[in-house]
This record gives sequence, C-alpha cells and structure tokens, in this order.
Amino acid sequence: MKRWLAAAVLSLGLVGLAQAAIDTYEFATDAERARFRELTKELRCPKCQNQDIADSNAPIAADLRKEIFRMLGEGKDNQQIIDFMVDRYGDFVRYKPALTGKTALLWFGPAGLLLGGVLIIAVIVRRRRVERSDSPNTLSVDERQRLDQLLEKDRE
Repeated sequence: MKRWLAAAVLSLGLVGLAQAAIDTYEFATDAERARFRELTKELRCPKCQNQDIADSNAPIAADLRKEIFRMLGEGKDNQQIIDFMVDRYGDFVRYKPALTGKTALLWFGPAGLLLGGVLIIAVIVRRRRVERSDSPNTLSVDERQRLDQLLEKDRE
C-alpha cells in the first residue's frame, strides 16, 4: 500500500513538472509564430547558460518568452527585440554574438590557436630535420675497426 501511495505522489509531482514548460500563445499569423520560434531559439537563457529560452524551464526564460511575445505584438522587428535583450542581459544572451572588438577573440581565438599549434609543430619538425642532417650518420675509421672487432667476437 505504501508503494502505491508513493508512486501516486511521484506521478502527480511529475505531471506538474511536465505541464510547467508549456506556453500557449495566440499568434495572428504563422509568420509571427515562426519569428517567435526563431527568436526563442536564438537567445540563451541567462540562468541555464547552455539552453535557449525556448527549451528552458527556468522562470526567467518563461518571462523572456512572454516579453518576446509582447514585443512581437507591438510590431517590433527581430533586430529591435534582440537589441533589447542584449541591452538588458549583455552579449551573453546571444548564441551567435555580433562581431565587435569585445567578441573578436571569441570569433577568431580558436582559429588563431589552431594556426599557432600548426606553426609550432612545423618549427619543431624542421629543427629535428636540420639536426639529423647536421649529425654524421657514418662511423669514423676507428669506430669501424672497433665495431668489426666486436662483431668478430660475437661470431666466435
């Protein structure tokens, strides 16, 4: 009996969580609905940090979805809505931040590190090749005689 009661309580709790993530908005056109989806997929949840606001269950994400819906109703375009969110939460709220002086390292840093690594490997390989060509691979006359003597001893 206790197990059934515990299962019932757990299932009721999970039903409440499943319904919390559903937002219902009435859009005038399908184009407006598509814009809403695009904007909510493009903006990052400030609390979750690795989810867009469309997929996040955080209360702030729900507030941001409501704000986007309100601004769409006011007739604002996508860039105005994004600018509002960036002004309020900073460049972090965008998954693809604009290319500015502040974000140049973010855009070009990985390519710079990769290029730097390739250059370092090229320099190391080149130095090793030069070192090999500088060092003699042949034995001197004395070394050959000594080697021949050692080989003769092994044959006996």
